[in-house]
Amino acid sequence: MTSLRVSAAAGASLLAALALGSASPSLAANGQDKPSSTTFAVIGDVPYGAAQIEAFPRWVDRINDQPGLDLAFHVGDIKNGSSACTDAYNAMIREQFDRFEMPLLYTPGDNEWTDCHRPAAGRYHPLERLDALRAAFYETPGLTLGAPMKVASQSAAGFPENQSLRTRGIEMATLHVVGSNNDRAPWTGLGLTTPTVEQLDEEASRMAAAVDLLEETFARARRTNARAVAIFQQADMFDPSYQPTWDISAFRPLVQVLVDEASTYDGEVYLFDGDSHVYNVDRPLEAGSRWLEIHGVQGSADNLTRITVDGEANNTNFLQVTVNRPGADDVFSWERVAYDSQP
Repeated sequence: MTSLRVSAAAGASLLAALALGSASPSLAANGQDKPSSTTFAVIGDVPYGAAQIEAFPRWVDRINDQPGLDLAFHVGDIKNGSSACTDAYNAMIREQFDRFEMPLLYTPGDNEWTDCHRPAAGRYHPLERLDALRAAFYETPGLTLGAPMKVASQSAAGFPENQSLRTRGIEMATLHVVGSNNDRAPWTGLGLTTPTVEQLDEEASRMAAAVDLLEETFARARRTNARAVAIFQQADMFDPSYQPTWDISAFRPLVQVLVDEASTYDGEVYLFDGDSHVYNVDRPLEAGSRWLEIHGVQGSADNLTRITVDGEANNTNFLQVTVNRPGADDVFSWERVAYDSQP
């Protein structure tokens, strides 16, 4: 396997080449299958609080030192919900993201924009913080963080954070879907008790974009006979600690499309998320699952596996996922790798 790891200097050269359209990245967008990675890392809900902020550079170093990693994903929440949502904080995290020696795809979480109305977060207007987040992390549409690599994105529709690529016969996509009922929860920190029209309009358009990308990803998977589909997002739509009083109605359109697409797809489907902070592996859409009734969806999908990564206080490790060779029992296998272990 040819590694995609790129030094800082080489990364700058590659970025310049990409800008001129002369580079041919090893991982391909738009369904173009090229020699690519076989192993990737997934993290989320990190760093949370002062101690993790201090440790985060070491954790980035540890991921960089892990042999064979050619991609990384951060599934959102780059801060806890009780710290200020400042431009300076975003810039600090961006600096660390740029230190990844492999391409890094980051999909936002609720703590860095949706929940910024909270008093402890600074009583910001969430949509203003969303604009700031996009400016801080997606200023070059269609280019990853870390080692720069071209990917497909929905930047033309206003959603540069929704990205997709193909690797080793796997179709992958990041969806901007967050907790707090995908930002339908009222901005109480601004003195509001119901969602605003502006807020609901934004959520509806962002969910529609996520649904579109999900459908497009499965369509490509069918055209290219992909072995699997892998989706990455922040929101845990199947939180094991769910209570009936929680409003999770915003997720229903996406869950229904997941059922519809996965159930009519011959390959395996993997959904990686964060949000609930506790490592968990399950099949939330299989026949008989309580989640089908909770979300009020029709049908079932036995071939979808959901993996939640450790976060918050549990964030002592990263998830290493391996794309197995054709003929293996499962397309993916994975393990949690402790930050304090030796590579």
